[in-house]
Amino acid sequence: MNVLLAGATGLVGSAYAALWHGPGTLHLLVRRPLAASAPLQQVHVVDFTALPAMPAADAAVCALGTTIAVAGSQAAFRAVDFDAVLAFARAARAAGALKLAVVSSLGADRKSASFYSRTKGEMEVAVAGLGYDSVIVARPSLLTGDRGALAQPARAGERLAQLLAAPLAPLIPRSYRPIAAATVARALHQALLQAAPGLRILDSATLLALGGSR
Repeated sequence: MNVLLAGATGLVGSAYAALWHGPGTLHLLVRRPLAASAPLQQVHVVDFTALPAMPAADAAVCALGTTIAVAGSQAAFRAVDFDAVLAFARAARAAGALKLAVVSSLGADRKSASFYSRTKGEMEVAVAGLGYDSVIVARPSLLTGDRGALAQPARAGERLAQLLAAPLAPLIPRSYRPIAAATVARALHQALLQAAPGLRILDSATLLALGGSR
């Protein structure tokens, strides 16, 4: 299975790249050169506003995403979480990919009053209409992982939320508990291997079941 991966420098994307052992090639689409890539991986530096033709692939994984605070404005956030995601999904489909896995967010809903959740919901609807045989949408709760190791800025409230949630974890429904990015990555990989035709939505509880909590 040859796979195209967008967002390889983020929490989920880097975890997905780390677990890749083939068979097939993982193509990492990045904005900036990476220091190194592992065996069975190829790095492609691209501009997501003007994507070139992609290498032939069987599946695509999109882990692109930011926040309004990090992006600086609603427009800048939408440029990543809607425009870039949709552009990648279109390019991957044109490259022959029949399966798509995309990271969305808990609460995604195109009718939401929240701009963030509405944008995520609109993205889900848009990619589902691109002609893929299988579309897998992950809706994780709060993602956990070492952003510092990826040279990413800490996101406001993330650390505090993790600390508050830890002692209360048994009382929090599994769909709402913080979830490790590595767990999401493993779940997406398993879901792609098991992919059946149609749209599949994975909440955090399902992601934990598929990816394990280790």
